[in-house]
Amino acid sequence: MAPAASMLRAEAGLGALPRRALAQYLRLLRLYPVLTKAATSGILSALGNFLAQMIEKRRKKENGSQKLDVSGPLRYAIYGFFFTGPLSHYFYLFLERWVPPEVPLAGVLKLLLDRVLFAPAFLLLFFVVMNFLEGRDAAALAARVRSGFWPALQMNWRVWTPVQFINVNYVPLQFRVLFANLVALFWYAYLASLGK
Repeated sequence: MAPAASMLRAEAGLGALPRRALAQYLRLLRLYPVLTKAATSGILSALGNFLAQMIEKRRKKENGSQKLDVSGPLRYAIYGFFFTGPLSHYFYLFLERWVPPEVPLAGVLKLLLDRVLFAPAFLLLFFVVMNFLEGRDAAALAARVRSGFWPALQMNWRVWTPVQFINVNYVPLQFRVLFANLVALFWYAYLASLGK
């Protein structure tokens, strides 16, 4: 009987791990909201780039000896930590203050502000920062913006409009950056594929 009891305790301990991790995350979110969102954004952005590389590698059917580019996830981690997390945190706060829930059609107004103002500016910032982190010059940035900005913005509007509608209307404020980052794993995979 003793082995069965210890096995049950071990299983209960494993089940408690996600609850403890969530409790710790919520604690950090309460104490250090911007830093927690920045760190989460950095990690998930890096994972998005890693995912893009894995998808690209599989699509090209490259052999396992081909190494992944570690500078890609590092660039995305920097972008997520210094830009995505903090800017998204403050933008969602701005939306809540500027368009309170009692305003008629508040959800639609928040979505329009996000889609028409934030999305293009944030996407352009992405191009600028990535160009800088890759050590490219202004001519390379101009070429990348000319060839990739409009298609990326159109894809952003298609993919992110329903996501952001859910995010700004139904996700609690403190979880909006996390929600967007989880969806962004795949979005960053798409953006990373533009640079290839």
